[in-house]
Amino acid sequence: MRTFIAVELPEQIKKQIEVLQVPLKKTNAFVSWVKPGNIHITLKFLGEVPEEKIDEVFSATELALKGAKSFKMNLKGMGAFPDFRRPRVIWIGTGKGGEELSDMANKIEDEMEKIGYPKEKRKFSPHFTIGRVKSPKNIEKLVELVKSADFETEDIEVNEVTVMKSQLHPAGAIYTPLKKIPLLD
Repeated sequence: MRTFIAVELPEQIKKQIEVLQVPLKKTNAFVSWVKPGNIHITLKFLGEVPEEKIDEVFSATELALKGAKSFKMNLKGMGAFPDFRRPRVIWIGTGKGGEELSDMANKIEDEMEKIGYPKEKRKFSPHFTIGRVKSPKNIEKLVELVKSADFETEDIEVNEVTVMKSQLHPAGAIYTPLKKIPLLD
């Protein structure tokens, strides 16, 4: 099963992102917009995990997060990967909590490598993907809106990490939590 490890967002933040996406969609840029209900931060993408190996993934994730404390995070700012000249991904960044997310991602990378999942070559960059650019057509107006966006949320409590299953469908991915790992209070 296609699997990743993530931090989910509370409903009120997903609603704020939905409102943020409205003017972006009106630019008519060729972007596949992520449904607000699916927006999360991926700490580690594993890809296909055999069913018989999923318990090992749970254990490795728990080990990576052993002693990790809950923390406050907020979403702040927007950008594009790899850059605004050739945007492929439109994202929302983190203000508070970026360091904690990076620390968790690095520890998860280390534990997953021990059970056979290769380390990500790129440095972890905490972000929430909200859209994937499909064509450069009409992209200028979108880029200007993203550059000028002054998006920031209130603080949210991050108190768990989720091992998630992803099923790809023509109408978009369906994410199913497989295990939630609580962080310490």
